[in-house]
Amino acid sequence: MSELTLKERFEKALKGEALDLVPVCSVTQTGIVELMEMTGAYWPEANYNAEKMAALALAGYEIAGFENVRSPFCTTVLAETLGCSVAEGSIDIQPYVADFPFKKKTDVKNLTIPEGLLESRRTSVVLDAVELIKEKVGDDVPVVAGLVGPAGLASMLAGMKNYLMWFVTNPEVVEELLGVLTEACIEYANALFERGADAVTLIDSEAGPDIIAPDMFETSVLPLYRKYCNKVKGLNILHMCGDATAVLDSIADVGFEGISIEEKVGVSFAREIVGDRIRLIGNVSPSDTLLTKSPDVVMIEARACLEDGIDILAPGCGLAPHTPLENIRALVRARDEYCSQ
Repeated sequence: MSELTLKERFEKALKGEALDLVPVCSVTQTGIVELMEMTGAYWPEANYNAEKMAALALAGYEIAGFENVRSPFCTTVLAETLGCSVAEGSIDIQPYVADFPFKKKTDVKNLTIPEGLLESRRTSVVLDAVELIKEKVGDDVPVVAGLVGPAGLASMLAGMKNYLMWFVTNPEVVEELLGVLTEACIEYANALFERGADAVTLIDSEAGPDIIAPDMFETSVLPLYRKYCNKVKGLNILHMCGDATAVLDSIADVGFEGISIEEKVGVSFAREIVGDRIRLIGNVSPSDTLLTKSPDVVMIEARACLEDGIDILAPGCGLAPHTPLENIRALVRARDEYCSQ
């Protein structure tokens, strides 16, 4: 049998098929300062310029050693397009929401999906960057794009305080908001696939049990995830920060091919819960191990993930900007050593 390309291996991993090697990827943000310095593609410009975005994203594969390319780096693309005021950040701070448009629940009635959703200054840059990346790597390397999901967007547009309060006092307002935002996510995700993405990561930590109760998730969010997976035509991954253990069983049946989990979720326990219904991606700690520890410690934690049955070895969340390059490279070394035994 001929050797698999990185894209073939990635796709087989997400489909639960037999593999020669466990892929080492990142389905979350990969921009670090060392790569910015090596490419000349710095934040904040790399969040607003397609060529810079593509160059920095490609460095995650070409220099750091991830077996995929992941773009974009920040989480405010759709939020700004839908009305949030966003601060552009700096070399080591991603863009962030500075003000939100929905101060009171009646404001939600004013939300509509802009006709130019895909032509906004933020979405158009990401779409162009994905196309540039695909032109560069062709069909051999998987291209993963990311976007914030409906719950994450709702917390940005309404502010976290309103988001949480309305879930209790006015759940119908939150459900109306989530419904419109799901449609925006579907439109944008399909456009990302059309421009060259091989998989799309929906980042939706604000739907997790660390934020809302599992019963609220079941009634208000889960049906929207099912709709999203039915309407988005490609390989779909969900990323949820925090301890998502309480909702893993439900998520496994929605239609996502994979779920990206943080280190707060035990891989072996997660495997017991989901079985072979969904692939597990993660979950080396980005904020502790990858940011602050030595490459040897990174390799120990990565090996533990592999021994526990992770399907795609990856950081448990987006990389901190000052993550050492050598710690990323240690992930591949750990996989190579483990799989050669």
